[in-house]
Amino acid sequence: MRVGVVQINVQDDKEANVRKAHGFAREAAASADLVVLPENLSYLGPDDGKLAAAEPIPGPTIQGFQEIARSSDAWIVCGSIPELSDEEERVYNTSVLVGPDGRIHASYRKIHLFDVDLSADMVYRESDHVKPGDRPVTAEIPGFGTLGMSICYDLRFPELYRRLADAGAKVITVPAAFTLETGKDHWETLLRARAIENQAYVVAAGVMGSYPPNRRTYGRSLVVDPWGVVVAKASDVEGVIFTDLRPEVIDDVRRKVPALRHRVPALAS
Repeated sequence: MRVGVVQINVQDDKEANVRKAHGFAREAAASADLVVLPENLSYLGPDDGKLAAAEPIPGPTIQGFQEIARSSDAWIVCGSIPELSDEEERVYNTSVLVGPDGRIHASYRKIHLFDVDLSADMVYRESDHVKPGDRPVTAEIPGFGTLGMSICYDLRFPELYRRLADAGAKVITVPAAFTLETGKDHWETLLRARAIENQAYVVAAGVMGSYPPNRRTYGRSLVVDPWGVVVAKASDVEGVIFTDLRPEVIDDVRRKVPALRHRVPALAS
């Protein structure tokens, strides 16, 4: 299965962001079976703007990806967008999987929210404007196997990824908008760890560059194979990177090092 990973810069202009994301998705889908886009692809800016950018699912942004998937015969992980919730002041941060038939096959709401104090000037409170999801999500891709879904800060919580592996995930997607501060030291290490311990491909699409108010994202989108080897990596520009996901590689790694079968489930409870 050929995958195309989209890396873009996102600003506080929703219309321009969505137009760009649709354009890169169309470019990637022209030669990829699976397209993965970044987190917050429709809006990054002052927190109160998330409410104005929120949509129902499906709404105009996802419907655009549905049309692209149908016309290109591709699967698309539509990064994440702010989804309207039942609360007036908070939205969901939601990733959607669209199939070649144009239907929504899965929808995952980010469980772990980014509430951190990196420094006096770098305080993030995602939970002020985002409502957390409450369940792991997987979906079947015919001819390849199970896909597991996650978003950005989820990456720091290995128990979620083990749940996805237990559900049969052979590829796990990580749309992200990792900060520059954390990304330069943690991004690749965490992605490789999740791939190694779950013996699955990890496909991470990141936002790159700066956005208002004076914040910077890391980018460096990449794909890690089940052995922990980075098989594709973006530079610090917008664009699409491509590589092939091979089921036989997963089977070979799990045969050589049967760690998933050697687990002691009682230790995880």
